[in-house]
Amino acid sequence: MSKNPLIDKTIAFVKAELKDAEGGHDWFHTERVYKNALLISKTENVDPLVVALAALLHDIADPKFYDGDETIGPRKASAFLLKQNVDSQVIEHVSKIIENMSFKNSFDLNTTFNSKEMEVVQDADRLDAIGAIGIARCFNYGGFKNRALYDPNISPNLNMTKAEYKASKAPTINHFYEKLLLLKDKMNTKTGQRIATSRHHYMEGYLRQFFAEWNGEQ
Repeated sequence: MSKNPLIDKTIAFVKAELKDAEGGHDWFHTERVYKNALLISKTENVDPLVVALAALLHDIADPKFYDGDETIGPRKASAFLLKQNVDSQVIEHVSKIIENMSFKNSFDLNTTFNSKEMEVVQDADRLDAIGAIGIARCFNYGGFKNRALYDPNISPNLNMTKAEYKASKAPTINHFYEKLLLLKDKMNTKTGQRIATSRHHYMEGYLRQFFAEWNGEQ
């Protein structure tokens, strides 16, 4: 239990909404992002309520599980917050963060929304996509989608469009090169950069071991 009844209600709502979610995008993912966001916030000048709510609600309806509908998450979050009588400016800010923070939106060069709060939540979410947990989540989702672990005949697409990224059915290992290894240099905050560097090095070591085993070298 937190000291804020709104946060407690939000946690209960998210747990209920995500009770049947895929393992990489479940309540525990949200909880880790929430904790990462609180940690990063300690060294950033941000509105802690906006950060907390956006972190907790950021994956309330991930578009990849809703036929690519990028509006459903912000709408569900806004509807919940409206019922809690949250200030309209806070609702708008949280909704904009959820709408714009995803990695796939980095393909949109004309994206204009940004805020320090979004940078914190974005870093927190991206940290959970790398390192040991990031590797586990990556393969969990690949298994969920019945994707190959690796296919040496299918090279990573390093110049894909947003549409290609969303439609990709490439082997799971390719996702490391198409997203996960790129995140370290996309961090917004110093705390995010510091943690990401450590997790990035862990992934590099994992990939060296993976290919050594794949090629029968050790």
